Amino acid sequence: MAKDGAKKGSTIGKTAMWILLGLLAFSLLGFGATGLSGNIRTIGSVGSKSIPVDDYARGLQNEIQALSQQTGQPISFAQAQQFGIDRAVLQSLVRNRALDHETSELGLSVGDGTVRDEILQISAFQGVDGAFDREGYRFTLERSGISEGEFEDSLREEAARRVLQGAILGGVDMPAIYAQTLISYVGEQRSFSWSQLDATALDADLPAPTAEELRAYYAENTDAFMLPETKMITYVVLSPDALTDEVEVPEDELRAEYDARLSQYVQPERRLVERLVFSDEEAANQAAAALDVGGTTFRALVEDRGLTLTDVDLGDVSEADLASAGAAVFAAGTGDVVGPLPSSLGPALFRVNAILPAQNIPFEEAEADLRAELAIARAIRAVEARALDLDDQLAGGATLEQLAEETEMTLETIGWHAGLNEGVAAYPDFRRAARDLALDDFPQIDQLEDGSIFAMRLDEELPVRPNPYQDAIAEVRAAWDAAQTVAALSTRAAEVVTELEAGGSLETAGLTAFSETNLTRSASVAGVPDDFMSTVFDMAEGEIRVIEGQQSVVIVTLETIAPASETPEREAMRTQLRAQLGQALARDLFNIYADDVVRRAGPEIDQRALQAVHVNFP
Repeated sequence: MAKDGAKKGSTIGKTAMWILLGLLAFSLLGFGATGLSGNIRTIGSVGSKSIPVDDYARGLQNEIQALSQQTGQPISFAQAQQFGIDRAVLQSLVRNRALDHETSELGLSVGDGTVRDEILQISAFQGVDGAFDREGYRFTLERSGISEGEFEDSLREEAARRVLQGAILGGVDMPAIYAQTLISYVGEQRSFSWSQLDATALDADLPAPTAEELRAYYAENTDAFMLPETKMITYVVLSPDALTDEVEVPEDELRAEYDARLSQYVQPERRLVERLVFSDEEAANQAAAALDVGGTTFRALVEDRGLTLTDVDLGDVSEADLASAGAAVFAAGTGDVVGPLPSSLGPALFRVNAILPAQNIPFEEAEADLRAELAIARAIRAVEARALDLDDQLAGGATLEQLAEETEMTLETIGWHAGLNEGVAAYPDFRRAARDLALDDFPQIDQLEDGSIFAMRLDEELPVRPNPYQDAIAEVRAAWDAAQTVAALSTRAAEVVTELEAGGSLETAGLTAFSETNLTRSASVAGVPDDFMSTVFDMAEGEIRVIEGQQSVVIVTLETIAPASETPEREAMRTQLRAQLGQALARDLFNIYADDVVRRAGPEIDQRALQAVHVNFP
């Protein structure tokens, strides 16, 4: 069942160039018909379709390169395997070849004319005159290690898969009632009054707990006092600060650095200036006249031009920077607007925002800061120079304790867990190393962002466990106080609820009432418990509830329930949501169909061929 010209321009044209570029890039890597050992040509088959070994290798290379670009660092094949890239590439190839098998069984294809038209549109095959270059077509494919027939077959199969996908996805539409139900749920509104009671609402202080009460509370609520999964780590660290006393910075080097930074230490008087340029002198004079009589402001002039103050900000400038306008600007005071004055862009008004006095810091005043800065830089290099020798000592069997005794490194311990961000654990590199550290890992030298070096050893892994009572006693007391406060406030709130049910109000109960009108589920009310809005939306009209927080309670009366309002924005949301739901349903249906196609095609993978590809990657 030929589909000549089906989905022309969309079935092939969008992917042909990427296929070609992938082939060209991959051909430079040394793979191909002779790039792998023996006579392996496929990594397996799916139904009647084989999976070329080069397709798998090419897919791996493309995905590894993409991941390297995302992370900004080279990704090895071993790392790629940890990310599951090899499995993802294989799964994608198996699915595509299964669909190719399915289209073959169904008799789906596109005609030669469609393939020809698409090849003619590929710029890589066009000469300088924009016309198809037959010799360039042959040469480009030859360099890629693929024949014309293979390339054209790949385009034809890609097109047939898209025809099949279009047949599965076409006409899929989520029922309108589904989107309407979601919109109605999200857009429902509540109007209510509420008041909050905290410790100040209690008539008397709570009695202090006895030791027995605290221990009983701890025993009943042990789950609230758990310690996280923790790694007990011993580490040694050498920071540049530890070596600064050993570093000597010659005075001639300090003076050379001072001279190199002279513009920082010796600066003429400067101004913070804004400049508004006009098209001609007449327009500039009119603006200046309006300013003189108070008919406008500099900001208004800027905004009338469709600009912001940031657009006209020159920053800090010297008198020389402003050329012929410099003298007048530097004679003005803070807040003054002067001009029109000439500028490189035309006549302009200048506003002075601040006066920066001249600066002349002699070498003697800058010497201490320069010495400290250069000493740290030298110390960092000294630490880096020691790193290789220290790493060699660890590789030779030296322990962290020996390094601390024999070198400048200091020995420390830490109970590290994922939530710890203090001290050395504030460094991302240390947290990364601690997270990945295993019991059988050997210590090795690593570096922190400030130039320090460290090595670590995992001594013990502690599971989630209760914090011992003696260590948690402060937390237990605070939790007990909060629980007793909330219990007392709940009792007081129950009395208020009784008054409200008898016809009273929050105000007559001596409370401050807040009124909220037509809030949706996603609305936020400051200072209330986390589950406040979800509780409000569970209430019936006229219902009164007491919602307990951590150290307060809220009394809320639900007044009205309103359906989602019909607005142009909500209609647009409904339309967009229905389209998104339809697309999601279509994708799910196609994925189900594709999974069934793979199952019926019965893929067979040659693990030896996979390994032959893997060994070619660094």
